[in-house]
Amino acid sequence: MAHFKLGTRGSPLALTQAGMVRDALMAAHGWEDVEIVVIRTTGDRVQDRALAEIGGKALWTKELDRALLAGEIDACVHSMKDVETFRPDAIAIAALLPRADVRDRLIGADSVAALPHGATIGTSSPRRRAQLLRHRPDLRIVLFRGNVDTRLGKLATGEVDATLLAAAGLDRLGRHDTGVAIATETMLPAPAQGAVGVETRAEGAARALVAAIDCAATRACVMTERAFLAGLRADCHSPVGALATIAGDTITLAAELLDEDGTASIDGRASGSDGVALGQALAIDLLSRAPHVVRRLFDG
Repeated sequence: MAHFKLGTRGSPLALTQAGMVRDALMAAHGWEDVEIVVIRTTGDRVQDRALAEIGGKALWTKELDRALLAGEIDACVHSMKDVETFRPDAIAIAALLPRADVRDRLIGADSVAALPHGATIGTSSPRRRAQLLRHRPDLRIVLFRGNVDTRLGKLATGEVDATLLAAAGLDRLGRHDTGVAIATETMLPAPAQGAVGVETRAEGAARALVAAIDCAATRACVMTERAFLAGLRADCHSPVGALATIAGDTITLAAELLDEDGTASIDGRASGSDGVALGQALAIDLLSRAPHVVRRLFDG
């Protein structure tokens, strides 16, 4: 393809991730250049409300979807944890880059236990809120949105005592020493956390071109986690953690569902060779065993 156009959001992290995809495509195909096209999304424009209140994860994707389907761009780059569970049939997840660190990092204290009593924590994630309050019900959780630099700036000026950010994003921005990683046994990550995905139109030449940079192991794990979300019919209101790992032909999925304040939860683990079937089966299992206060948050 003589001139390939790659769509992305305009945040520093999004541009860094688009650069990773550009470099991978150029290396795979011997191309001299890939054009990066910045598309501003509603999620970038509206920063004072929780995503769930104003349209959910589609706020990160709908403008990119429109440009992709209109042929203005050939592919678009996403943080996969921000991509809604059910995608249009005309769009395909053509590639996933090798997954980075899946963990959250706590910034402002050495551990969750070390946070001062009654500390104010900034996060916009229902999962992080519920997981923090499960361990520390004394904490005060406030809405905290914006890109990485915006959130770190709010922390530096004392708006909050601490915040949580994805380790993968911090690492990609060169902030390897920012914050303390929290073990996945303490805080199970969001489904698809740490994974960068590339979408194309389902039909056309771009899909096969992008598939050349796909990481099979990452795809197996991320699609298992997304199948789990699909089985739950989960949305931005729903505190969900899930992490799939792969060894040989065996995929192992650990997952948990929580209520909003972390006072009730259910977790489970399962292994198998078919990730989609595994994710859907574990979703059914957890919903069947979940207390009512958790189950009511899901449509399943």
